[in-house]
Amino acid sequence: MTPDTYEPRQDLQDDRQPEAGEPEATRRNAGETESSRASRGWWDGNADEYQREHGEFLGDDRFVWGPEGLDEADAGLLGPAAALAGRDVLEIGAGAAQCSRWLAAQGARPVALDLSHRQLQHALRIGGGVPLVEADAGALPFADGSFDLACSAYGAVPFVADPVRVMREVRRVLRPGGRWVFSVTHPIRWAFPDEPGPEGLSVAASYFDRTPYVEQDETGRAVYVEHHRTLGDRVRDVVTAGFRLVDLVEPEWPEWNTQEWGGWSPLRGHLIPGTAIFVCERD
Repeated sequence: MTPDTYEPRQDLQDDRQPEAGEPEATRRNAGETESSRASRGWWDGNADEYQREHGEFLGDDRFVWGPEGLDEADAGLLGPAAALAGRDVLEIGAGAAQCSRWLAAQGARPVALDLSHRQLQHALRIGGGVPLVEADAGALPFADGSFDLACSAYGAVPFVADPVRVMREVRRVLRPGGRWVFSVTHPIRWAFPDEPGPEGLSVAASYFDRTPYVEQDETGRAVYVEHHRTLGDRVRDVVTAGFRLVDLVEPEWPEWNTQEWGGWSPLRGHLIPGTAIFVCERD
């Protein structure tokens, strides 16, 4: 799993200035090429720190949908674990391929795809023999109808300027009846400062402002881009791409989870949703 968007966005409602050498946080338009380039560079540069900080929570072979800690083993959003054996599964935005390793342990045949070369190097470091592919989610290097299932835990979808293009690609490589399940930051979170404490409980921006969040260097070049879509936008993206939405899961924060991860925390998690999981099928 690559829960990329767990990294905290800065509260853009204040007047703080970035320190020398730090990227400037802003809201501005960012197209497909700029967004893809920024994501590749950001993850290549931050994969080591990310795996050090979150590797214990993610495990080596755990399939977790978000910071709440919802496990696929319990949720069964791809279908019953016993039914995964022999299924061809594409994981998009796989990071170090933790989810794919769990799928392989159930007898599935996963392929782990990520934009970041460095993230895939961590997948090689952990091992497990899962096939790894370095590619952009908007141009999947697979033949039509190659997979039975596709999944993405915070990978790719929040970081692309054209999510419909990604979903159409996913639909293309799925066989009829295939399921596509992906998780993203819950859209309501964009209206709140990305802070884990009480300061993150007051609305600070318009939920309907779809201007991308961008971190840029001193030359104005984007080094991190995240795109906001409302809940309705996400549903329309799914339908426009030719999928049928069969479930929308908003995991509640469990009592056992006491960790903070960026703007995710028990305090906020008990009050507002942090993750949205879309369960879609290709007819």
